[in-house]
Amino acid sequence: MNRFDASTWSASQPSRQGFDLSRFEKERAVVVEICARIAAEGDSALREYSAKFDGWTLRSEEKFEVASSELAAAAGRVDKRDRAALEFAATRIRDFHSRQVEVAKSDPSGLELISRPVRRAGLYAPGGRAAYPSTVLMTAIPARVAGVQDLVLATPPRADGTVPDSILAAAHIAGVDTVYRMGGAQAIAAMAYGTESIKRVDLIAGPGNIYVNLAKREVFGTVGVDGIAGPTEVMIIADARARPDFIAADLAAQLEHDPMAVAVLVTDSAALADRVEEELDNLLLGLERADIIRAATCSAIVVRDLDEAMKIANEYAPEHLLIVTEDAAARARQVENAGAVFVGAYATVPLGDYTAGPNHTLPTSGAARFASPLGVRTFMKQMSVLGLDRGDLDSLQEATVRLAQMEGLGAHAHAVEVRLE
Repeated sequence: MNRFDASTWSASQPSRQGFDLSRFEKERAVVVEICARIAAEGDSALREYSAKFDGWTLRSEEKFEVASSELAAAAGRVDKRDRAALEFAATRIRDFHSRQVEVAKSDPSGLELISRPVRRAGLYAPGGRAAYPSTVLMTAIPARVAGVQDLVLATPPRADGTVPDSILAAAHIAGVDTVYRMGGAQAIAAMAYGTESIKRVDLIAGPGNIYVNLAKREVFGTVGVDGIAGPTEVMIIADARARPDFIAADLAAQLEHDPMAVAVLVTDSAALADRVEEELDNLLLGLERADIIRAATCSAIVVRDLDEAMKIANEYAPEHLLIVTEDAAARARQVENAGAVFVGAYATVPLGDYTAGPNHTLPTSGAARFASPLGVRTFMKQMSVLGLDRGDLDSLQEATVRLAQMEGLGAHAHAVEVRLE
């Protein structure tokens, strides 16, 4: 565990440059080519990239789409306890996100802002190191709550073209219409541009590796995207009374995701930092993904007081912020920048990852300064409606004409004036 004090922290933060997309010039060149070929060649290029990157060579009669009957069948095949856990999580996620739905209100002024869902959304669930059915729930359920009509999911297949039952079961429970067996940048491009067998979507959401994120950036504008997701990160603010074994467990829980993950402990107790480091070292002896955790970045910052800790947290804008102090509830109200805030010793971050209800797809790499978690609004768009009559024209015309003339736009002015004749 790296050790800092507040005076050295600003110059020595755990680097987020590992996911600075501008640094990946070679990878971007690959992604640009993939996107261009998918746009131009459609399924033929998609089949080629599927064999090259997913390791699955489609036979002539095979399709990217998973048979719709397989989703329900997979839900029946998974262990009953696993299905119960998925359904329990889905219920809580749905309940939480249902609170985000805006109730339409009439406006007698004739000026309205109306929300509409996108018609067709494409979701991405990563593969590779592990299958993530929770990501399927966290992306699909808000889309369904928003009212998206057509919901498709892309996920990398195994070498034999199959998709884990846990992913298909989650898709069935969350209400996904279609699952496509395709991963990486080629999946993002196929959903964005469309191919002979895959209809283009209006918006793409879901996390992925560097190639997925570069592809999302490449296709943005052709479609909407939810954001660019970097490696997971957690910051924990703890005082001297916090249990070091709890803190070590939360650090390890996020670090096991990825060697590029970042975990930071901020405490006003050097003794606690020492004990947490000891607990973490001992914990790693028994964890299956210990090598990944050791490769990730873990740091401790010892500060003068908790006010300084809160200042650091607001500057850092972590994806996950766990506050374990005597006055945790009061400290939580001081948070300005964080993807999700966890308050108290028992609010461990994995509860938010799976079953608490709020979304686990969160802004990373400091994006919490300006971005929000994935949610119902991710899949919504707004449009203004102006129902104006002659009385409105009379009240608005003078200033409108003056502004149009200031900008040299005579036709704008005329469009108003002709209605006054």
